[in-house]
Amino acid sequence: MDDQPALHGSDSDGQSSPVGRLAATVERLRREVRAAQAEADGRALIELAKGILVERLGCGPAQASRQLAELTAQAGVTPLEFAVEVINQASRDRVSEVTSAFLAATADPPGRHSSAVRLRTAESGVLAAQDTQAVADSLLEHALTPLGAEAVAIWALGADGSLALAGSAGFSTAEAGRWRHVPPGVTTVARRGLAERTGQWIRSLSDTGLPSIGQHHHCDGGRVAVPAETGGRIHGVLEIAWAAPLEPPPPQIVRQIEALAELCAHTLETYALHHPDGAPLPHVLPDVSELMDLADGLHDPALVLVPHLDADGHLVDFRIHHVNSRFLDPAGRPRGVVSGALLLEAYPMAAGHSELFERMERVYATGEPFRAHRMRLTALVDDVPLAAVADINISRHGGSVLLIWRIEDETARLASLLQHAQRLGRIGGFEENLLTGEITWNGQLYHLYGKQVSDTAVPLEELPAHAHPDDAVAIGRFLRTLLHQRRPASTAFRLQRPDGVTRHIRVVAEPVLDSAGQLYVVRGAYQDISAHHWTEVALAATRDQLAHSEQQASERNRLTLQLQHAIMPPTRAPLEVPGLDVAVRYRPAETQHLVGGDWYDAVVLPSRLVLLCVGDVAGHGIEAATSMVVLRNALRGLAVTGAGPGQLLSWLNMVAHHLTGAVTATAVCGLYDPENNTLRWARAGHLPPVLVRGSDAAPLPLVKGLLLGAVPEATYEEHEVQLAVDDTLLMYTDGLIERRDRSVEESLAQFLAVARAVPPTLDQQLDRLLTHSRSDTDDDTCIVGIRVA
Repeated sequence: MDDQPALHGSDSDGQSSPVGRLAATVERLRREVRAAQAEADGRALIELAKGILVERLGCGPAQASRQLAELTAQAGVTPLEFAVEVINQASRDRVSEVTSAFLAATADPPGRHSSAVRLRTAESGVLAAQDTQAVADSLLEHALTPLGAEAVAIWALGADGSLALAGSAGFSTAEAGRWRHVPPGVTTVARRGLAERTGQWIRSLSDTGLPSIGQHHHCDGGRVAVPAETGGRIHGVLEIAWAAPLEPPPPQIVRQIEALAELCAHTLETYALHHPDGAPLPHVLPDVSELMDLADGLHDPALVLVPHLDADGHLVDFRIHHVNSRFLDPAGRPRGVVSGALLLEAYPMAAGHSELFERMERVYATGEPFRAHRMRLTALVDDVPLAAVADINISRHGGSVLLIWRIEDETARLASLLQHAQRLGRIGGFEENLLTGEITWNGQLYHLYGKQVSDTAVPLEELPAHAHPDDAVAIGRFLRTLLHQRRPASTAFRLQRPDGVTRHIRVVAEPVLDSAGQLYVVRGAYQDISAHHWTEVALAATRDQLAHSEQQASERNRLTLQLQHAIMPPTRAPLEVPGLDVAVRYRPAETQHLVGGDWYDAVVLPSRLVLLCVGDVAGHGIEAATSMVVLRNALRGLAVTGAGPGQLLSWLNMVAHHLTGAVTATAVCGLYDPENNTLRWARAGHLPPVLVRGSDAAPLPLVKGLLLGAVPEATYEEHEVQLAVDDTLLMYTDGLIERRDRSVEESLAQFLAVARAVPPTLDQQLDRLLTHSRSDTDDDTCIVGIRVA
């Protein structure tokens, strides 16, 4: 892509003017040059394929040329495409690997070989190029333009972390001049490309806000910045620009770009040894022997490492080339055992959680030094992991890496731990020589006393003068035990500091006797226990408050249970009705704080009808229990009127709605007629009764009815069921079936399965339902059952 403006004639026919003819001639010559270059690159690939056939077939050049022409005709491809196929099969290199992956992923036969031709042609142009600028021209023309790219820049990574524009194509000369050098630390698209091995794939440059070459002409286009790496070292970055936003590319395109970046890396290895103008650079990078001398002059343990590559030229490890005289192995091994070994053989744990080996790979690849404070090092000796803590410094010098570690001294580490423990525990230590009067305090003790380090320390005998007067007796007892009885002692007192602050202090001390048994030194510690003191005061008040609250709660629960059991005892005498067995069960909640509002009733009315009902008031505690009593007694009183179950629930809804607190509840109400064995029933948001007939159990139809108390007025639909001899009807509250991990439908299905087994008596059946209940809500449970005899 050429950014130079085209020249046009001033008259209507540009070709007729001298300037127009000159412009046309220049453009024609450019096309001819590009065509000649492409033909030369293609001819070089064809000649290389002929050479491969000469070697493989053992024939002469002429016969190889004829053989190539015959095979090309048989394959139905162009000579250049077949030549590339021969080269790929013979070389088995990175380009052939990428091409094979592309062909395997391409389902459409036409043009399948274009990727291989582009890569091989670009490679041929790179190898024939005289400088990096020619490499950029070849990459753009042969490999990147077919991918839709408009420009390319090749950046060389300097030893100091700077970036130099080694070559570019598609950008104007002025733009390339402005971006000739990028100092270290400046974040650009190219520098972002160094962060990851896979590089940076940017949909639109304007979305990132990052500066880069050509940002004003290609601001909305996509960008790709891939590190140019070979042999484990990053030599620079290949940056490619598109005019339009870049969509996520397929894997085969990503591999092509990575292969092109590797071609650039081979070129940049040569570029790094020369100035941009072609003049050789002075030899400034140290060789291994100079680095060994540098390591020996250090006061810290140091290792000189050289890269260890595999057969494909990939970095797999580092060889410990030299160990300096101050080397200290974390496992205590001598220098001779470590020197000459591979790093991962001597320290296999370096590739573990410490990430030491990954850091070294990064330093070797980019040249950016790495420093870490208190990194954990682990050495594996006889399958036993031995750990140490060290400060790490890793740097690259030429083709080698210098690793310096300063292993933390155990004595210094323990002293540091002690200082931090004293600071966190607010402990100050002291030592007092009674013979010389010399007193030694640490910094924390000065802080506890509110003094400066330059102030005079307080002797033990003067301690009462700095304490609250009420603590004089305790301090006197402490001093007598310590100084006269010469026994360890401790006491607590209130320290009054010069700044007016009072602190609660605990002092512990012990005497030190000389060889003659005479006391000459006292040492000990002060600890600020103010926070602990006030915490104890607060805890004591909290304990008293909690004890009072627990007593109130216990009394409240006891009264609630007494009220509930007085109204609905867990067992009651059976109801005597001719031709009908009636049984009820009530199971209170397992925990007292869940005392709820479940209720039941079974009573013979003056009309000889039997009132059967169960209900559940929302909530728990004394409010739910008292509301339950109101609703239960109200329903019993309303039933004397002779109204049907639907009307009874309608009146009960008005009672619930006008109760203080707007109580809500569910209920099932039924009236059984012993004369004709019929049951009329209605429901208010409650589960319908279950009819057990023979070996079948099923719920009655779900008639309409809102829960009680939700609205001021509501009507309730009634349903009538004809019962036969040995039929069993069950009414229950949801505490019998509800589970937290299952739906109501699943829980009801399990309940019906248990209900189908009919024991000889109704009491046994209700007991069996309670025993096999799988409810896990710890709620109250009520069951009312009738069986026609």
